Parts: sequence; structure tokens; C-alpha cells
Amino acid sequence: MRITGISTHVVGTPWRNLTYVQVHTDEGLTGVGETRMLGRTDALVGYLREASANHITGSDPFAVEDLVRRMKYGDYGRAGEIVMSGIAVVEMACWDIKGKALGVPVWQLLGGKVTDRVKAYANGWYTTERTPEAYHKAAQGVVARGYRALKIDPFGTGHFELGQEETRYAVSLIEAVRDAIGPDTELMLEMHGRFSPSTAVRIAREMAPFAPAWLEEPVPPENLKALAKVAGKVDMPIATGERIHDRIEFRELFESQAADIIQPDLGHIGGILETRKLAATAETHYTLVAPHNVGGSVLTAASLQLAGCTPNFKILEHFNDFADADIKKVVKGAPQVDPATGCFELSHAPGLGVELDVEAAAEFPQQQARFDLWADGWEKRQPK
Repeated sequence: MRITGISTHVVGTPWRNLTYVQVHTDEGLTGVGETRMLGRTDALVGYLREASANHITGSDPFAVEDLVRRMKYGDYGRAGEIVMSGIAVVEMACWDIKGKALGVPVWQLLGGKVTDRVKAYANGWYTTERTPEAYHKAAQGVVARGYRALKIDPFGTGHFELGQEETRYAVSLIEAVRDAIGPDTELMLEMHGRFSPSTAVRIAREMAPFAPAWLEEPVPPENLKALAKVAGKVDMPIATGERIHDRIEFRELFESQAADIIQPDLGHIGGILETRKLAATAETHYTLVAPHNVGGSVLTAASLQLAGCTPNFKILEHFNDFADADIKKVVKGAPQVDPATGCFELSHAPGLGVELDVEAAAEFPQQQARFDLWADGWEKRQPK
């Protein structure tokens, strides 16, 4: 079997573009992969066009390791977000093809399942007015849909510092959310790399009474010593890693012991097997894995394949029950959260277990998507 080419389909929303790639073969099998870009979609599509000619077309889709190696190192230049995202969508599609050809789900090819259910947490649910009353109501809606976990960034446009008035307001939002969801629902606190170490520590202590399940990216991700400084002064778990695009770059993070949970994005770090390798390394450091997942249903399906065979997998992020819920229709077999359990059920369908509906995807043309965390109202994820 050989790859005959790829086709690219961009599904647009006001704040993000989702890039779906179909990999076609000479035996009629087609696989699909997905990633989400913020402001770099055209660059990704351009890279994939060149990579198709230089590396992809003519390759054996079963030889995933070899294809990833050639795409990552065969152009000599150091691979960054765009290249690693391009590798990821093609790599996912190759696993999809391999699973379909052999009649088994991808998790079966990666060692077999260790679980039947994967806990989900909701994100993108607080696209409402930034008031305690509105957040209380929205959080109740999340729990009503069966979720046992949710995440929120309550810090407005905070950057490095957060004044006392703004801090008190953020605390009031979290207090309202905790009241709405009760004591047993996990509440993840997102900081988006906003703060200096001292500010992050101060805010974490203010939030401690509401029992955050983790403190996510409290400081900008480039400075691991700053992260370690925060980790050494707070009692809650630290989560980070969505903006690291090569598993090799996690080495220093593991050595620092600054993170309790890592959050690689399968769509940016080279795909399923690259993330599975990273998860195995994390296991040796007693670190949990909770992938960043703000894409659509193909990326969710790929993340669930990883979850199924990964002993130290904690939980999976899910956006599409709340933000841009309509785009779920572009994927047949889109994974759904079971409201009775708050979990995804592991798919036993061959490959990734999903198919791209090209006609439905065409209903959501590419947009000049914009997501600015420093702009008022960013949390509404609406066009300006």
C-alpha cells in the first residue's frame, strides 16, 4: 500500500480554524487527521503542500515511524509548531488507515486497552457575561449535561500582575462556579501563562478554599525555573505543556519535577505515537497526562485512542459541547460524553472510528480567526 496524495479541508470559526487532512492510498483506504491553528492556518496548509511532494506521496502509510522521522528531520531546519502540526495530522491519518486495513482500533495497535472509559472535562462553556450570576448558571448547565469536571480562566485580561480588586472579582467568579457544581466536581483553574511567579502564588492561595484540581500554566511556559518556583510554593497540582511542540523538550520539565500533569496537544506534537512515547516517559516520573484538546471531533477521537492504552492518562478536555457545537456535524461518529458517567466510552471501531464529512465541512469556510487573550471579552470567543 502506498500514499497517493493528501487533501486538506479547513473548517472555520471566528476564533479558530480546524485543519482536517485526508491521506489517500492506492488501495482505496483513506485516513483522516486534524489540528487546530491560531493565526497560522495558511502556513500549515502551505507546509503540507510541500511535504506532500517531498515526503508523503509514495510513502507506506504503515511505516509511521519512518514517515515522521523524514518529515521532522528531512528538511534539516528545526521543526516548530507548523511542522510538528503537519506531521501530526498526517501521522493520525496513517494510524487511521492502518487500523482500518487491519480491522482494529488504533489503541489495539499501541498495546491494547487499559480502560473502557475516559473522563471528560468541559471547556468553552463560559462564553457568557463575566459575572458571578452568569457563571453560576453556565456552570450548572455543564453539570446538567453530565460532566464531572470543568475548566475556567476567570482572570479577564490579567497580565503579569493582577490588582487586588481584579483578584477579588476573579475569586467571586470561582466561588460562584464552585457553589454551582458542588464539592465533588473537579474544577480546573486555567492561567494561560499570564502571571509572574509571585502573582501566581498569591492568586493560588486565594483560590485554595475552592479546591482547584490543578493550576494550569501559571507562568509563561518558556521559563521552567519560574514554574518550579510556583510549584514549590503552592499545594495544588501544576499542569502545563500545551505549548511544547516536541516531546524532547519535555525532558527539562520532567527533570525539574515542576509539573504533576502534562498537557501535550496531539495536533501539535507530532501525533498519536509521539504522544504515547511522551506519556511513557511521564510515567517514569510519576506524572499524569491530560492532553490539551481544543480541536474538533477527529482530534478528540485521536486523543481517546491514546487514552485507551495509557496507564497514566488522567482526563480529556472537550470543547465542542459548548463552543462551536455545530461543527461536530462535520465528523461522522463524533465522540460523545455519556451524561450518565461524564466519560467517553472507548471506541472499538477500526482506525480512529470517525470519518470526515467533506460536504458538511464546506459549510464552515476558513475565517480570519482571531483569539486574543489580552482583549476584553476574549472568553466569549466571538468576532470583534
